[in-house]
Amino acid sequence: MKKVLLIGLVLLLVSGMVVFAGGGRQTEHPRLRMATGGTAGTYFPFGTAIGQVVSEHTGIQIIIESTGASRANIQLHEAGEAELSIVQNDVADYAWMGGDFFQGTRHRSFNAVAGLYPEPVQIIASAASGIRTVADFRGRSISIGDVGSGVEFNARHVLEAYGIGMNDFNVQNLGFAASADALRDGRIDAFFATSGVPIPAVIDLATTRDIVIVPVDGQQAANLMRNHPFYTPFTIPANSYRGQTAAVTTITIKAILVASTSVPEETMYQFTKALFENQPQLAAAHARGHDLNRTDGVQGMGNVPFHPGSLRYLREIGAIR
Repeated sequence: MKKVLLIGLVLLLVSGMVVFAGGGRQTEHPRLRMATGGTAGTYFPFGTAIGQVVSEHTGIQIIIESTGASRANIQLHEAGEAELSIVQNDVADYAWMGGDFFQGTRHRSFNAVAGLYPEPVQIIASAASGIRTVADFRGRSISIGDVGSGVEFNARHVLEAYGIGMNDFNVQNLGFAASADALRDGRIDAFFATSGVPIPAVIDLATTRDIVIVPVDGQQAANLMRNHPFYTPFTIPANSYRGQTAAVTTITIKAILVASTSVPEETMYQFTKALFENQPQLAAAHARGHDLNRTDGVQGMGNVPFHPGSLRYLREIGAIR
């Protein structure tokens, strides 16, 4: 029986979906589908850890799904195909206010649950390409992330700050794993990845290819943060990846958890309570769990209001007054 269960879990992981139903009490709560991101990024494994911890302590049935990440996740909420998702805070605010790629259409089908962890913009280049700054991108082949992903939003902002247009280089829209494979095979020269440090796909890439982490700094970074206040400075520590012997300056946004407005208040109260009160277990399951705390967990939501259930818990513990 254990062997059959193990095979079943492996198949779910391969298909990009993991189901958690804790304590035999899953029928007491609605089924919650959590949209995450690609399996090679951070959203999927961290969402899996959240699902496991919350299900264990609440009995809520949580289905973890691999998706195209932030913008795609907002669209899944709008279509009624996800009850939970991990998204970038800037993308969530643009969706709520109808700005940037959501220009003219305000999406109000979701509320904030908690801020999770910082997501620095990481630009990975082949050392052999000679790329050492974003200004070197002209005429090269660069992946700016999946179409509609938060990575694509960030890439466009960075390129704008450096005065580089989409016609100045060969644009590729690839996810983390596909980008790493393409750089390894010499099909692209560099790629953007917005995620917690380190990124598993980049760790793997650096074992077979010499890479360079390209900075976002100086006046370009200052201008970008002034025009887009969601960004703040961030330092990628030295030795985060093989061959990266010096710290690299870049910018960061924040990954946040959101829930559909259709999820009952009591369900989200129990979910949020389990998330924060079992933070040590979450940290043991995934490194990004160390970043979850009651102070940072209520910051960075922009204009997106908290879900009534999450708000009730956060007020109870004094995180929000």
